[in-house]
Amino acid sequence: MATKRTLLFVFAASTFALNAMYPAIAQVYPARPITMVVPFPAGGPSDAVGRILAEHMRASLGQPVIVENVAGAGGSIGVGRVARAVPDGYTIGLGIWSTHVVNAAIYKLPYDVMNDFEPIALLANNSSVIVTKKTVPTNDLKGLIAWLKANPGKASHGTAGVGSPPHIAGALFQQITDTRFQFVHYRGAAPAMQDLVAGHIDINIETPVTSLPQMRAGTIKAFAVTSKSRLASALDVPTVDEAGLPGFYFTVWFAFFAPKGTPKPIIDKVVAATRNALAAPEVRAQFADLGLDVFPLEQQTPAALGALQKADIEKWWPIIKAAGIKAE
Repeated sequence: MATKRTLLFVFAASTFALNAMYPAIAQVYPARPITMVVPFPAGGPSDAVGRILAEHMRASLGQPVIVENVAGAGGSIGVGRVARAVPDGYTIGLGIWSTHVVNAAIYKLPYDVMNDFEPIALLANNSSVIVTKKTVPTNDLKGLIAWLKANPGKASHGTAGVGSPPHIAGALFQQITDTRFQFVHYRGAAPAMQDLVAGHIDINIETPVTSLPQMRAGTIKAFAVTSKSRLASALDVPTVDEAGLPGFYFTVWFAFFAPKGTPKPIIDKVVAATRNALAAPEVRAQFADLGLDVFPLEQQTPAALGALQKADIEKWWPIIKAAGIKAE
């Protein structure tokens, strides 16, 4: 009995000591560079968001934020790297809708998307753009749908991986338009866009971050934006409502997560640095140029991110499973 009391006393004392240390840890945090894991290759939308914010978070944190691209398996390899990291604030992950919602419905993951992370803050969201290679023989969305129907199973649609936003968007597009095409899965959005520009694939439904530079360069065709309003940075591209596919809305959010158990005082410091970066006029201008909408200040919180993630899991898991989307 005495031994049991002793063990309980030691446990309680240790817990008290750790809790007492948290404020002290937060006071000196960060004392060295922070790693931001981006679970996709360089050049894609997540990489662009991460690098813009990393540059501006340095001023608030007083330490460099180093972007580490860890690609593969629809982002789950990089997200797993964050889940396994020491919860000391020196590793944070940039996650998106697909990595922290979709992947859990299609992959057998070695982590739990809801319970193995600490939400930090919502960053931005954006719609997608329906784009094709230059040589597709049509110039409007209705014509594209007609062409796909006339050539069932012959066209190819690029994705950033199984379960990535372009994959889910493409699957929904097929269901709504009663068309059929082949999916070609890449390790990220950037290589998929490279092959679209080169004419190796026919169509993609991709974020403005990846598609806008090519649209401006005239190397691809743009048919519609998957939102209710046109992009301020591409006003000549119609909405899906205007182009003849009403209601085909599709948006993707970006957010920061930390490993489970990261102390709240440290989370609070990262939240503050994130908010400062998102408030910077130059960051907002860069995001707007990429077709990204910054979340309102009241949504740049752990609670708002956790609530949105939970709501999206409840909404999308049944849809994904009904569509039969599985890891290959």
